Amino acid sequence: MALNRQKFMNTYIDNVTMEEAIGHIEECIQKKKIGQVITPNVDQIVRMEWDDYFKKICDNCELLLVDGHPLIWIAKLYGKPFKEKICGSDLIPVLCNIASKKGYSVFFLGAAPGIAAKAAEIMRKQNLGLKIAGTYSPPLGFEKDPEELERINKMLLESEADMLFVGMGVPKQDAFIYENMYKYKIPMSFSIGGTIDFIAGIQKRAPKWVSKIGFEWMYRLLHDPRRMFKRYIVDDMKIIRLYWKYRKV
Repeated sequence: MALNRQKFMNTYIDNVTMEEAIGHIEECIQKKKIGQVITPNVDQIVRMEWDDYFKKICDNCELLLVDGHPLIWIAKLYGKPFKEKICGSDLIPVLCNIASKKGYSVFFLGAAPGIAAKAAEIMRKQNLGLKIAGTYSPPLGFEKDPEELERINKMLLESEADMLFVGMGVPKQDAFIYENMYKYKIPMSFSIGGTIDFIAGIQKRAPKWVSKIGFEWMYRLLHDPRRMFKRYIVDDMKIIRLYWKYRKV
């Protein structure tokens, strides 16, 4: 835990490059060390301000990797720049590529019925030799069903996967991993939000040049305004107040 971790606003971030993060993830896999990886963006930083349980989950992560250009910009304004933006949608394909070469196995959990399996198959085609330990799309409300939770944990334990990719949205995915990772005993678990949908082609990512200049959020807002307006325009604007609150911390 704590790989070059530095204080940032109301939390801590592991200030590392993609290469350094992957090196640490591989070390954990090889040592069978159980841990959780979250890539907080603006929305999650804002959530930590009022959601104590989510903050506790993040504070106990094996890795917290910065996702989102606004956070990169804020860190520069604070005079403590981050080395690199690392989002789940970039990290997971890289990990699948490495897994195909080194024999690690992966499990995709989440998204709508059939989507996790589709994403896994796409990753397998792009990375010959990738071992898919399993896929599963849990039913709605599974987190409140002890029998379903037990079934999922048994499925994951028996898969003997090295990495678990969980895409259920914040904070459901994060709480699931935090509360169950020592039951299913997969070394590294990743909260990846909509990445399964992106891989499966259900949702489109912004063009690389748009992401590079920090306007992927605008692309998503324009393409899905009804769903994204409250998040980006109402909720995430609270980051401005937090910037001033934590600028001298």
